[in-house]
Amino acid sequence: MTPQTMAVITRIFPATRRGGAMALWGATAGIATLVGPILGGILIDTLDWRWIFSVNVPVGLVAFLLCRRFVPKLDIHSHSFDIPGVILSAVGLFSAVFALQEAETFNWGTIWAFITVPGLLVLGVLVLIVFVWWQGRTPAEPLVPLGLFRDRNFSVANIAITTVSFAITGMIYPFMLYAQVVLGLSPTQAALITAPQAIIGFLSAPLVGRLIDRVHPRSITAFGLAGLVASITAYGFVMRPDTPLWVLLAVSTLLGISSSCVWGPLSTTANRDLDRTNAGAGAGVYNATRQFGAVTGSAAIAAMMGWTVSVAPGASPPGPTLDFSRALGDAMSLPAAVAALGLIAVLFFERPRHLMPLGRP
Repeated sequence: MTPQTMAVITRIFPATRRGGAMALWGATAGIATLVGPILGGILIDTLDWRWIFSVNVPVGLVAFLLCRRFVPKLDIHSHSFDIPGVILSAVGLFSAVFALQEAETFNWGTIWAFITVPGLLVLGVLVLIVFVWWQGRTPAEPLVPLGLFRDRNFSVANIAITTVSFAITGMIYPFMLYAQVVLGLSPTQAALITAPQAIIGFLSAPLVGRLIDRVHPRSITAFGLAGLVASITAYGFVMRPDTPLWVLLAVSTLLGISSSCVWGPLSTTANRDLDRTNAGAGAGVYNATRQFGAVTGSAAIAAMMGWTVSVAPGASPPGPTLDFSRALGDAMSLPAAVAALGLIAVLFFERPRHLMPLGRP
């Protein structure tokens, strides 16, 4: 579903107006990051944790009715179905993702019989290499047209969004553990600390949307990723038992400002110069890399937290201690470092075609 939303925006809005639409798309996701944890906290505090799944039923029904009513019917293009590509991508991604997510559960050892975490990870990587090889040689239409990556901005945006998803997903686990275990907050109260992030992101979306249509994407995304690195690093330093709540809210505000300059601008820049026949494929690839970044971020932060807690004296068992909170703060260095790689990547953005004078570079 997610790739379709980006593809519809790309099909409806011309390149010169796509920034505002993508910014609103990103801001809506930002509001979801606020409503989701808060509603989840309320459900857990007042009802039962199973309600976090049940609540998706009415939400899904409302979304279905709204799509039927408001999503326009667009011209379609005839495509063939790359069945070998689908199988290879499914096997490769499943093997790699499952290995990364369950590595800590099986202590990086045996999953079942002769199947091990390292073996499954290697299998996933090898199958994905075969998948890329097949995409370049299939006589039919490929699942992922490799020509997409000849667009430098598309390639750079995919690298950057992988690091951003890794960083955001990675930082939320140690922070929520800190808020609930160290500070003693309820799930709802812990979620409210992140409220400024979503609110600021939503309010600044219109401005960022106008800017991304008029200025070089390198400027906005570099500012956003630099702020992302700074805010995650700041969290690592202030996550202590005696830290005032206003300090955490201030860092959350910085994170919100930074995020508004990342999510929408990256998605806009990724698909801005792709032709409309490749809009769906481009959106699919972009969202696949975003999801893969989130998966690896959640797996990597679990391993990082396990290590920082194990080497910190007095950090185990978990509790409202200085050693434990410091260990969680030290784990923040991983998502901050990965976000820094994204900052380096966006420096290689080139000027989009609609900003080139008379269509020339």
